[in-house]
Amino acid sequence: MADTLKLKASDGHEFDAYLAQPSGKPKAGLVVIQEIFGVNDHMKSVADAYAADGYLAICPALYDRFKPGIELGYDEDDVTEGREIRAKVGNDDPLLDIAAAAEAVRSAGKVGVVGYCWGGTLTWLSATKLDGFAVASSYYGGGIGGLADLRPKCPVIFHFGEQDHAIPMEEVDKVRQNHPELPVHVYPAGHGFNCDARGSYEAKSAEIARERTLEFFRQHLG
Repeated sequence: MADTLKLKASDGHEFDAYLAQPSGKPKAGLVVIQEIFGVNDHMKSVADAYAADGYLAICPALYDRFKPGIELGYDEDDVTEGREIRAKVGNDDPLLDIAAAAEAVRSAGKVGVVGYCWGGTLTWLSATKLDGFAVASSYYGGGIGGLADLRPKCPVIFHFGEQDHAIPMEEVDKVRQNHPELPVHVYPAGHGFNCDARGSYEAKSAEIARERTLEFFRQHLG
């Protein structure tokens, strides 16, 4: 079952969040962070899948800070528009929305966070700058190499594609060098390999990364 909630961040900003509920008692809460394309059908399906695995999954509409209801596709124009909106929204204010989303599912117990693309970067920032997360899984977040000196407040697992045009292996190496205690996995795939709506989708890598993420969640969310 899924609903759209109206949440309020600590700065007073109101925004929508897609909530996917498991069929039984939730194992834990989970914040699912969008790519640069908004909370579109793909991100809703990702939240639905985590709910099917037993998590109370919530996906906050971070682009509501620019304009409500943005749902983009994956063609070249959408990529350009997504990048422009992301640049206008920035990384700081969305952390307030992520924190509010985490509180909205805290009734389920411990709370984890997982994000993809821009959401992968925000997952790392959430794990290092926000309190209250028990675990984090970051998928191909751009610019994380430049943020590798941050210290996480919870266990984090990383997933990168070795053919990612946006994230050179030098960035991945910085993460490994700064955080030898954290698992960093690299797959024979490009950027966005988890998204089955994109041409870069790589089914086997997506399957393996998801199993690793779920096992990591089982370890740290119970």
